[in-house]
Amino acid sequence: MIAKLVGFATVSRDSNLALIGYVSDYLATLGVESRLVPNADKGKANLFATIGPMVKGGVVLSGHTDVVPVDGQPWDSDPFAVTENNGRLYGRGTADMKSFYAVALALVPEMLERGLARPIHLALSYDEEIGCLGAPAMIERIAAELPAPRAVVVGEPTNMRIVTSHKSITGLETVVTGHEAHSSQTHRGVSAVMTAARLITYLEDMAQENAAGPASKTSFEPPYSTIHVGTVRGGTASNIISRECSFSWDMRCIPEDNPQHFLERFERHCRDEVLPAMQAIASEAAIATRLTCSVPALHPEPGGDAEALVRFLTGYNSSDAVSYGAEAGQFQLAGFSTVLCGPGSIDQAHQPNEYIEKSQVLACVDFMRRLIDAQAS
Repeated sequence: MIAKLVGFATVSRDSNLALIGYVSDYLATLGVESRLVPNADKGKANLFATIGPMVKGGVVLSGHTDVVPVDGQPWDSDPFAVTENNGRLYGRGTADMKSFYAVALALVPEMLERGLARPIHLALSYDEEIGCLGAPAMIERIAAELPAPRAVVVGEPTNMRIVTSHKSITGLETVVTGHEAHSSQTHRGVSAVMTAARLITYLEDMAQENAAGPASKTSFEPPYSTIHVGTVRGGTASNIISRECSFSWDMRCIPEDNPQHFLERFERHCRDEVLPAMQAIASEAAIATRLTCSVPALHPEPGGDAEALVRFLTGYNSSDAVSYGAEAGQFQLAGFSTVLCGPGSIDQAHQPNEYIEKSQVLACVDFMRRLIDAQAS
């Protein structure tokens, strides 16, 4: 099943419908109905399905179908064909995160044979890798159409350890509009590029303040909220004062920090400290920031149903926190008790020659079979 799912090249920029169709057909042959939640242009879809009775107390096993690109990466094998070597399965998505729901799908016949007393729900999303864009519509449908589950397990690669907290993601783009002039006439122009550089420096100052401040009480690495500028685009020639410059940036905030606080501080600096001098030269000068993605943090739930269940299934008493964002925060925001737990290591995610240890797959199989036992009793 892992090889079959990896064989679908579900890079986020492309459709995932071939994979979704395969999963839907596979479940249908077992008598399990799938529900699809398409995106606006019908080129992608989420899928959720229920194995067992439609009663409360179910467990949602959630994963994303999309993977990151392989363009420009030095792979030693076909990234969309699983290659086995020295106890490892190589291929794009083996670690992040097709192996988790491949195991779940492969065990559906066992779920049906056991006759579950409480259901196991499968939930597959699209566009997780580009801002967790697909899951919210599916989560809304799950909340409206399914009896209340007791727990959600998002199978991101955690080496089958329990992760009870992840950072939020806030993606932003800032566009600076200046006023063009010859570069010898700097008093007549407003440089969008140089203004953007000052704003980026201000963001760096905020980032350094966070790094120097109190560390999070949760075991994040790094243990503070981060601010990072990823791309800058602007200017037309070295002898023209630039009219426009844009830069994309993101914030990865620990759960106790509100990203809105940092955004408001940045926008206040733009409005009060930077824009007046720009508009004194050119009234049309402007600074505009727009939100490109927003993923809520996953907060720890001491004593929560999901954590208690996964502790029971794995035998782990400790819990971890991760600095990446995931769909777990979206499930939790909708009222579901949620943790991360899945096979593989995040260290292999997005890398050339991505792989998962076969021992991790077997650990996931054991986890799923214990879950089946728990839901059957």
